[in-house]
Amino acid sequence: MKARGFLITFEGVDGTGKTTHVERLAKDLKAEGHEVLLLREPGGTNIGEQIRQILLKREHQAMTDISELFLFAAARSQLVREVIRPALEQGVFVICDRFIDSTVAYQGYGRGVDIDFVKSVNEAAVGKTKPDLTIWIDIDLEVLAKRLGKRTQNNKADRLDLEPTAFRARVREGYQKIHEAEPQRVFRVMSMPNIDDTYEQIITCVRREIL
Repeated sequence: MKARGFLITFEGVDGTGKTTHVERLAKDLKAEGHEVLLLREPGGTNIGEQIRQILLKREHQAMTDISELFLFAAARSQLVREVIRPALEQGVFVICDRFIDSTVAYQGYGRGVDIDFVKSVNEAAVGKTKPDLTIWIDIDLEVLAKRLGKRTQNNKADRLDLEPTAFRARVREGYQKIHEAEPQRVFRVMSMPNIDDTYEQIITCVRREIL
């Protein structure tokens, strides 16, 4: 029997550079001999990718907060049962770009949906499949606004990128509260001007946890 794998999730407000660091970590862990599976949320399955299109289309501005919550949960439930659990049972290192904390931060703190209700929906979606380590990439909101502004100019912004600064501030506050409640699981990384400085914080934390 293989030892159970390790679930690492990355969190943060959109525009923090998560995807770049997720891909770099996966590459480094593979180079060190680990079997690695890289996933994103929403997505990672045929059903999840179709839900992703619904959630992120800029044309879907009329989506209600509860519809958004349930769509994220539906994609997550599929991903956990179809992909994540089987991989962990085979001893794989699973790295996921977003997971349950995103829903608490975005739909709970950002949208204002009752936090306990959000957590209950998360619980139904994932059951006992929880992250072993969560990397929260934090960023100054003024710096973030400039990054997202470039996305909009390049017509690459999705529906969530178009939210106002006040929304992103609430989401960031949500991540801060999650971190304060579970400091042993959630590791805060501050986004630095030099991308290598940011990544050094991440890889140092991951190696400390998996050794």
